[in-house]
Amino acid sequence: MKIDAIRRSYSKDKLDLDKLHADPIQQFELWLKDAIAAELPDPTAMCVATVDASGQPSQRLVLLKDVSADGFVFYTNLGSRKATELAANPKVSLHFPWHPLERQVIVYGTAERVSNTQVMKYFLSRPKESQLAAWASEQSRPVSTRQALMQKFAEIKHKFEHGEVPLPSFWGGFLVRPHQIEFWQGGEHRLHDRFMYRQQDDSRWSIDRLCP
Repeated sequence: MKIDAIRRSYSKDKLDLDKLHADPIQQFELWLKDAIAAELPDPTAMCVATVDASGQPSQRLVLLKDVSADGFVFYTNLGSRKATELAANPKVSLHFPWHPLERQVIVYGTAERVSNTQVMKYFLSRPKESQLAAWASEQSRPVSTRQALMQKFAEIKHKFEHGEVPLPSFWGGFLVRPHQIEFWQGGEHRLHDRFMYRQQDDSRWSIDRLCP
């Protein structure tokens, strides 16, 4: 298989400083609305990158569940690899790959646990099957077969057949507070438009154009 000749041109849009909002969160919300309006598959999907004690990075795709002036929120099993790595090193990066729009957003920040009240509110909003799956899956742990996983799911489903599914003690959420956010718009001849927001000591944001 020969892949070195696979490429395409980027020409959907241009990004100029005068098009950017002074606040990167508001700029992100504008682009997220565009991704949703374009009916992209999983427009809230983001790659979360963490680092273990040896310095080995790891990545996985999760869904963004909230964005505000404070930052970006996602939920997970607190025993998962990402959660245990964030507990030891809260530095994190998020990547939103909106390829059909020839756009990317990269977030650099620090993660912190969200309140139990916020976790409970979101957990109760999930479909019941998703609530049951949170109980059934020991995320990131080895499992012998898919059949064993489905058997555990069936047992949990039977256990909580009547009434609400309680919030697992091992399930929670993280808020990623950004200190840098990059916006990338594909450009012709690989001359892409890249702008980096950096938070200053007074909490205001500076903006630099980066070479592609």
